[in-house]
Amino acid sequence: MSITTSGLHHVTAIGGDPQRNVDFYLRALGLRLVKQTVNFDDPGTYHLYYGDEAGRPGSLMTFFPWPGTPTGRLGNGQATTTSFSVPESSIGWWQRHLEGLGVSVDPVESRDEEDVLTFRDPDGLVLALVGHHGGGDDRAPWDNGLVPVEHAIRGLHSVTLSVAQEDATADMLVNGLGLRPQSRDGNRLRYAAGEGGPGALVDVLVTPDAPRGLVAAGTVHHVAWRAPDQATQAAWRDELLDQGVRVTSILDRQYFRSIYFREPAGTLLEVATDEPGFAIDEPLLELGRALKLPPWLEPQRDDIQALLPALDLPDENDPAVADRLRT
Repeated sequence: MSITTSGLHHVTAIGGDPQRNVDFYLRALGLRLVKQTVNFDDPGTYHLYYGDEAGRPGSLMTFFPWPGTPTGRLGNGQATTTSFSVPESSIGWWQRHLEGLGVSVDPVESRDEEDVLTFRDPDGLVLALVGHHGGGDDRAPWDNGLVPVEHAIRGLHSVTLSVAQEDATADMLVNGLGLRPQSRDGNRLRYAAGEGGPGALVDVLVTPDAPRGLVAAGTVHHVAWRAPDQATQAAWRDELLDQGVRVTSILDRQYFRSIYFREPAGTLLEVATDEPGFAIDEPLLELGRALKLPPWLEPQRDDIQALLPALDLPDENDPAVADRLRT
């Protein structure tokens, strides 16, 4: 593969009640809602983007919250854990914080010399916080006052793909995305993009006896990897097609351009461009405060808004208010 990704762009999951989703990711995890929009393929539901102050690639967790959606099943052919990076010394704080909110957390475990705290969101989505070591994660967190900045999430750390057999998935990661094998611990294989580190890692968990996963509420819909620009993405698509991979056309997602394909075990992957970003249709200080629609859906705004429940956002989602609350 002549084109390689620099790391994760975003992870998209399926949720249930959108207000409950907002409450957890903004108030409990301290992320910023950087965009309220809709699922462009099903505009009767939100597409909510959470991340750092500007929604930079590698910080993003996004959701399609469909109220009443049946609960999915974890298993092979899925991304089964989404991990965020936090300072190495913050795992104890997060454990106390989440338990104080009534969130059930697993015992802290050590993996690749890092402490890992695993828990679930209100829809059962498996999440983890990884206390990164070895010089720290220098990405700036969203400082909103709800989570002390010294403990705040820095961005995505890694995703875990569950598979029954490793070889075909490993080949896709190496020859389709340009990742490199980094380590192996029993049935867990780690691959890294670029120089590796938080935001550039994927673990492949080989579980031959696990059931096939079912994508629904509480599961990951797809995992997106970074491309710097549209020209690189187009060349990348051509290379994948030459390898015999079934790839979608390039789709306009307003804040980035996307192509989609599946790795052999079944997980849906995306290559998303870093550009143009979330400030294309609203200023940085106002990100996530109002519903934004792409031009082709704007004529349907009244009908779309009538279908969507109103969201109550904490004042801290506004940087100007958050700054006043900290002082």
